[in-house]
Amino acid sequence: MTMQNRRSFLKKSLLALPAAGLIPGLAKGNSDETSSSVKRNPIGVSTYSFWRFDGPKEETPIEYCIDQAAAMGFDGIELLLIQMESEENSYLQKLKQQAFHAGLDLMGFSTHQGFVYPDRDKRQEEVDKTIHQIELAYNLGIPTMRLNTGRWGTIDSFDELMANKGIEPVLEGYTEDEGFEWVIDAIEQCIPTAEKCGVTLGLENHWGLGRTAEGVLRIVDAIDSPWLRATTDTGNFLERRREQLEMMAPETVLIQAKTYYGGGTWYTLDIDYDEVAKIFHNVGYEGYVSIEFEGKEDPMTAIPKSLERIREAFTWEA
Repeated sequence: MTMQNRRSFLKKSLLALPAAGLIPGLAKGNSDETSSSVKRNPIGVSTYSFWRFDGPKEETPIEYCIDQAAAMGFDGIELLLIQMESEENSYLQKLKQQAFHAGLDLMGFSTHQGFVYPDRDKRQEEVDKTIHQIELAYNLGIPTMRLNTGRWGTIDSFDELMANKGIEPVLEGYTEDEGFEWVIDAIEQCIPTAEKCGVTLGLENHWGLGRTAEGVLRIVDAIDSPWLRATTDTGNFLERRREQLEMMAPETVLIQAKTYYGGGTWYTLDIDYDEVAKIFHNVGYEGYVSIEFEGKEDPMTAIPKSLERIREAFTWEA
């Protein structure tokens, strides 16, 4: 076979294979099985979707989640740090290797921290922890990491907090403005490490001072760094959803898409994902959508249904 014929053969083969679903990497994000004019966002899934804090994390190991996500046809997977069995580098590299062999991107790293503490030393502990988490993301090769603002802690029970739509009183003797100052100062200390490691921080609308789009954007705008953007969770806006999603969309580095098959644990939202997708397409968002399944149905049936629904919504004519 001549070089020219070989090139022609390879070109025809590569054009044909995505239609058969044999080269998932070429199909991700910007191509469709039938037409190059159709585009879609890559779809990932959080390991939380398989666990949902339902029992010991050892019963739903990250390795299992990677295998299941690959088998279900996801493009990537978002790792929940507290679900991991270790932070040792050998374990991190094993997960990276497994995901690579499975054809999955490690596309998000979901962490927990909080900076809403009057005690400066406590805030510094959280800063140091967050910097360490950024370094873990770097070692895993993950390009974005979810951040929380933290909350006042004046409501002890999470069930009660959810019943109150995530709203809690400010700690006595302090003001909300002081809380924002603490959070802004703390995250600013993390930015140099994020830049050095190439890990974009995504501040999530996740209760506390980040419960609303206004709260998240107040912090993002104050810090004004390309290494701090937003992780937008579709299920954490319990009012004015469309308005707040439109506010967050231009700053979004990762979408977390909640689904509730079988009914939710704390609440069930009827989210119009066609509308959500349109909001993000209007601002040119072509990044990952990470499914967070929070329903009571068996994840092995609910997560594939979630993938089908979200993939359908986030596919559009170019």
